[in-house]
Amino acid sequence: MTAIDLYLVRHGQTYFNLTRRLQGHSDAPLTESGIEDGHRAGKRLKNIHFDGAYSSDLTRAIHTAKYLLSENQAGSPIWPQQLPDFREENFGSFEGIDSQVALTQLNAFTDYPYSDYSDMIQKRGMAESMNLFALADPYHLAENYAEFIQRIQHGFDFLLREHKDGDQILVVAHGTTIRAIVNYFGHPEMAAHAIDNGAVTKIHLTGIDSGRVDLFNDSQDTL
Repeated sequence: MTAIDLYLVRHGQTYFNLTRRLQGHSDAPLTESGIEDGHRAGKRLKNIHFDGAYSSDLTRAIHTAKYLLSENQAGSPIWPQQLPDFREENFGSFEGIDSQVALTQLNAFTDYPYSDYSDMIQKRGMAESMNLFALADPYHLAENYAEFIQRIQHGFDFLLREHKDGDQILVVAHGTTIRAIVNYFGHPEMAAHAIDNGAVTKIHLTGIDSGRVDLFNDSQDTL
């Protein structure tokens, strides 16, 4: 059985993060602080040799991975391979909208209003939170939970086939994606917390549906 260690890093701050807008499959450039998020994450991980380096195919993740890998001193790849499977959740027609405005619209579809996205996940669960976006999207573009998990499983399958037992893998991804992954591996209490830009989550992956969360939302100086 192949077992690999995934270092999941959330991309650096973007202008949509700064202005509290839903981002999803849409993209916005990194802020100056976001560029520093990438470098800081790279310095924390500088002594880890990555046998593979990946990012989602969204610009904010690609650029964060580039800055991160520029700090590596352990012979890791210098450029990430892009994996669309690890994109952020697709919020459909809610993308680009102020998060509180979007929440007001979503609350019209539930008997239990939520104060913010983390409150929704804590009370409703990750799966039903994603399904609420899909239900409320009049253009039917937003992903439901089954669609989201199917592509994440496809990404896990690729990494497990591509790498050998014991490999250490970098994947620069997105906040909700990482929260959904730790939830998938049995930690809804972790998923209820927002991921910091540049923070590291480590998964010991043994199958497309089996993994252990060894580290969550970590921003320590050195790993």
